[in-house]
Amino acid sequence: MTPTAMVLLSLVAWTLVLVMSLGVLRSYLVVTGGRAANSFGATGDDLEGFGKRLTRAHANCYELLPAAAFVLLYAIATGQTAATDGLAIIFLGARLAQSITHLISTSSIFVLIRFAFFLVQILIVIFWLLKLFHHI
Repeated sequence: MTPTAMVLLSLVAWTLVLVMSLGVLRSYLVVTGGRAANSFGATGDDLEGFGKRLTRAHANCYELLPAAAFVLLYAIATGQTAATDGLAIIFLGARLAQSITHLISTSSIFVLIRFAFFLVQILIVIFWLLKLFHHI
């Protein structure tokens, strides 16, 4: 498996880990009588602390996932993973670091750190696009 393929699958897996964690948290709140099953808002603004951060970390995963996934799939489908393999693991690391930073805190410094990880991801996708366009 190429690094590109491994990262593509890992991005999907990480998004599922976060959504499953959110499901466990919400289920716990319902079972313990803290909340009605139909009372959760999509944005997480109705939750406190970690629950709110988890909801937002999950939502952040699908901000860039479609673009990154499409570029990675394109590279795989056209046999051009050499264009994406080199930075694939760094991209995944930045994605994981962004989510983990979000889960830890939403203080100003953590927001800036989280944005830095997001910016790394955006710059990598742009770099991949440029490399792939160069081969057309």
